[in-house]
Amino acid sequence: MNDLLSSSEVILNSLSDGVYVCDRERRVVFWSKSAERITGWRPEEVVGRLCLEDVLCHEDKDGHRLCGEEHCPLHRAMVTGVITSVPLIVFARGRDGQKIPMQVTTAPIRNEAGEVIGGVETFRDVSPMLLDLERAKEIQASTLRHKLPDDPRLRVSTFFMPYDIVGGDYYAINQLDENRYGFFLADMEGHGVAAGLYTMHLSNLWNLHSRLLTKPAEFAAEVNKELGGVVGRDASFATAVCGVLDARNGALRFTGAGGPPPLIIRANWRVEKLKASGVAFGVVEDVPYQEQTARLEPGDAMLLFSDGAFEIHNALGEQLGVDGFIEILKNLDYPQTQLRMDQLEEELLKFSNEIRLQDDVTIIEIRFGGQPPSR
Repeated sequence: MNDLLSSSEVILNSLSDGVYVCDRERRVVFWSKSAERITGWRPEEVVGRLCLEDVLCHEDKDGHRLCGEEHCPLHRAMVTGVITSVPLIVFARGRDGQKIPMQVTTAPIRNEAGEVIGGVETFRDVSPMLLDLERAKEIQASTLRHKLPDDPRLRVSTFFMPYDIVGGDYYAINQLDENRYGFFLADMEGHGVAAGLYTMHLSNLWNLHSRLLTKPAEFAAEVNKELGGVVGRDASFATAVCGVLDARNGALRFTGAGGPPPLIIRANWRVEKLKASGVAFGVVEDVPYQEQTARLEPGDAMLLFSDGAFEIHNALGEQLGVDGFIEILKNLDYPQTQLRMDQLEEELLKFSNEIRLQDDVTIIEIRFGGQPPSR
């Protein structure tokens, strides 16, 4: 038994997961047999090289390179001294140049004095899982392909970035009559496959009941009742905001269900945080919902967003919050300039202490122009 416990390399080489170990400079000092089996790289080709050299070349699901320092999970684990969270799937390059989808875990290695002297990464090939997730992603994407309003009085933009391959946010906007447009943004509790499946039901509820949005509180009550019947004892819920905007005069009627408050950014950059109180969908049956009203003036913009846009923490554990989110928008010179989601994501990541945002992010932007309808 003592011989077994003293042979760490034998134990690591017996694991079905790939394992490699680096020193503080991220030079590979151990490469397991399963690491060779999964990637095709032999130990003699890897040991002694920096892990950030032309070996695995990790990328996230969006194609962002994870090697280097700022976005490297292994480097972050050694710097922070804690196990680093990694997205559900990252991609590594095998010896043959093919991308391999992986689940990855990284952790620091400490000596007897508690000092971090290196790091370890374990990984497994999840190609079969990826095939299913890619199918699920395409199915989910089909529910989010809404024809945006073709109306000179409004300009609508949408942005959806799931944390995993599939996400737990759902959004929709639809023309109810000649002048009124209904909108809906919901955020299922959690993210990933289970939350993504619930968004399929939210899509069905939208298709069944969106015409009720002429009275947003009635729409909210119906969605709450039916979603509660589906989630049942699962204790899942959805925070949301829904409403209707009149393109003739900018009249806004909306109902909140525990979601972030809509923001109205006036042409003079005065920001109004609308009140959107209300119980999240699926928590309490037959709860009454209240309607609020506001008005957009020509040149104003309204932003709806899920909490992944502002429930972000920095290295000190401080949350960005809605006010911090607004400040980032100001720094990007919004709304004088068009909102670019790549720039917004970059600024949010600068604030955070992570290699990527830790929740789904959805944003709906509606700019009200006030022009008469075309004839």
